[in-house]
Amino acid sequence: MRYEPTPIDVAGIELPADIHALAERLAENAHDLWAQQRAHEGWVLGPQRDDRRRTHPSLVPYAQLPESEKHLDRIAALGTLKAIIALGYRIVRA
Repeated sequence: MRYEPTPIDVAGIELPADIHALAERLAENAHDLWAQQRAHEGWVLGPQRDDRRRTHPSLVPYAQLPESEKHLDRIAALGTLKAIIALGYRIVRA
């Protein structure tokens, strides 16, 4: 069986400027959640990913990640925010 991803269509969604700050915070949070889970599983900082030794070079604070790694978290955060809007929800700060 072949898997064909069908993400929510967000092609027409433009995010307001203030939402981009939220996206950055969500990207940082996603990294922190990932790192927390890895640490809980016994992973530690290492020069390269090694599944056997459970080392990973990205087990650092978000601010210390290379831009290429931050970019992956940003894509996920922005995609999620756009999907929320595409599904008819509004994002408003309380």
